[in-house]
Amino acid sequence: MEINDLTPAESRLWRAFASGTDVDFRGTGSGPTAADSDDPAGGRTWGSERTVRASVLRSLLLDGPREEGRVAALTLAGARVTGQLDLQHATVDHPVRLRHCHFDEAPRFYGARLRELNLSESVLPGLISHAVRVEGVLRLTRARFEGMVRLAGAEITGSLYLEGTRIEAPDTEGPVLQLNQAVLGADLWAPGLSTRGSVRLTGASVTGTVNLRDARLDAAGGTALDAQNLVVGSGVGASCLRARGRVDFRGARVPGTLDLLHASLSSTGGTALRASSCVIGELWLRRGDRIEGALNLRRSQIDLLTLDTGKLPSEVYLGDLTYTALAPHEPAQRRLPMLERDGDGFVPYAYEQLTASYRRIGDDDAARLVQLAKQRRRRRTLPWYGRLWGHLQDVAVGYGFRPLRAGGWLLSLLAVGSVAYGLHHPPPLKPAEAPDFNPVFYTLDLLLPVISFGQESAFAPEGGYQTLSYVLILMGWILATTVVAGVTRTVSRQ
Repeated sequence: MEINDLTPAESRLWRAFASGTDVDFRGTGSGPTAADSDDPAGGRTWGSERTVRASVLRSLLLDGPREEGRVAALTLAGARVTGQLDLQHATVDHPVRLRHCHFDEAPRFYGARLRELNLSESVLPGLISHAVRVEGVLRLTRARFEGMVRLAGAEITGSLYLEGTRIEAPDTEGPVLQLNQAVLGADLWAPGLSTRGSVRLTGASVTGTVNLRDARLDAAGGTALDAQNLVVGSGVGASCLRARGRVDFRGARVPGTLDLLHASLSSTGGTALRASSCVIGELWLRRGDRIEGALNLRRSQIDLLTLDTGKLPSEVYLGDLTYTALAPHEPAQRRLPMLERDGDGFVPYAYEQLTASYRRIGDDDAARLVQLAKQRRRRRTLPWYGRLWGHLQDVAVGYGFRPLRAGGWLLSLLAVGSVAYGLHHPPPLKPAEAPDFNPVFYTLDLLLPVISFGQESAFAPEGGYQTLSYVLILMGWILATTVVAGVTRTVSRQ
């Protein structure tokens, strides 16, 4: 491009490029009207004094002037960029800083190799940067996009900054922010990010931290955050996140903390949070609003699960979920409803995990209570005769977890039999050979199916007392069988 083809604004930028000097057109308008404002949202009304053609920017970056001993750089603020800045597959060795600018068309950096790209505080109709490689940082801080931001497959050796960025693409189908398969050498820094549409992070790799604190992700009826198979070197901070639509971390690897403290998650009629098949150091689901929609943690491995019972939704999926510790410590009565809400029905492994977490901290009473609840839940899945036998074990000995109850039943029956036969001695079968009658030991002979004191075989009750003896014998066998079954189950769990 010939230098004499440039406007005064472009000539100023051309001269500044060689030395890397900043060019700032802000404050160059005249008059109090909105057209003279420095807000790039009104950039279409800016005059020629702050307008630069995209073709001029491209020429500078690919074949601009150089000044010996200085680092050439494109540093521009407060300009309107007309036309499309097309740098597809280009290699740009100079920093590109286009802050507080208004772009008439979405820039194209597909497959480009850049040293640094900074579009902070600018207003753009979108960004097309698939497979871009940035040898440094990519800054989109507080930028406003009215179309899709496409960074799928991007490679950024430093961090990607999206703090306070707004992306709205109401007429767009699909994700408004595409970072699938992106590779970041440092952090994804996006506190306060606001999107109207889905954010896609599937298969992305972030060496450092993903920061989504105070982000607002709105994809009602769809997926607000798709982070399936995301790999993070540190943790994911999403405290105070507000998401309308599914938040999906299925298959993610987060060795640090997945922080969802005070997060508001809502997906009416669907899954609000899916963190299945994940490997997570610590998952924090505490405080804030109750989750609206299902919670899916199937097959995940979590070292520390921090979970408030008040935050749990009415439907959860916990099949094959493994966790080393569960916090905060709460009575078993407060944790058990979580297992009752499992959408897969009775999941024995979920009860085993909760039992193990209580045993690990030495709360054996809570562990026994969970095991008792497990047997009662299992009973509801059995046919009628299995349920009947289960009720007998429950009433008799609490499935072996309340063995003293058997002693109470035994003492009660012993008292009834001793009083009844004490008032009416049964006649002996052989009066000459019969021992002295003892109502207590006679009742024990009836109740205990193995031990014999020689009383039962020597006397024969009649009438109603004979019926009572049959009842005592039957109850003795039931008690003995349930005690053996319960104790066997308890010992096997040890």
